[in-house]
Amino acid sequence: MTTTTKPMGRVIRAAVLTVSDRCSRGETVDISGPALVALLQEKLDAQVVRTCCLPDDAQALAECFTAWSDKACEIDLLVSTGGTGLAPRDVTPEAARSILHREHSGLMELARFRCMVKTPRTFLSRGIAGTRNRTLILTLPGSPRGATETLEAILDMLPHAIETLRGDVQDDGRPDAIARTGSVIHHAM
Repeated sequence: MTTTTKPMGRVIRAAVLTVSDRCSRGETVDISGPALVALLQEKLDAQVVRTCCLPDDAQALAECFTAWSDKACEIDLLVSTGGTGLAPRDVTPEAARSILHREHSGLMELARFRCMVKTPRTFLSRGIAGTRNRTLILTLPGSPRGATETLEAILDMLPHAIETLRGDVQDDGRPDAIARTGSVIHHAM
């Protein structure tokens, strides 16, 4: 769906959290987390600074989301994979929502809209997006295909979203824009 969408400004610092009871116990190998790491590095030139696998436990997930979105961590993008479905232990959206400063439903709505041409099952994911401090948090499906297709569906939006969240964007990229307090970011159309 998207081509390489490399950011114009600073390197994006990212973190990937895999949510899986079985992976956290070592009963199966995490495939989705490494697939997201590769996608972030390849398509966004992101520097993935943290990865972890946790069980489907709302408190542990909320603590991880909180720690990784602490200002001192300087993580721009935190993506989780798993725990967004309808199973009784799927609590990732609730854990994320409990720590968000601002929810951003439009990003996941766009992802589901763009993914529906591949599978209508995209609407079974309850994934959410939002911000805590200056970190954008996305909760993605747990399957490798679901996680990567959902992230790919909004890759084109992420550089500008992150630049805006950082405070780097001062205008809408108009050709006549003049920097007043910092940089003016111009995006290719």
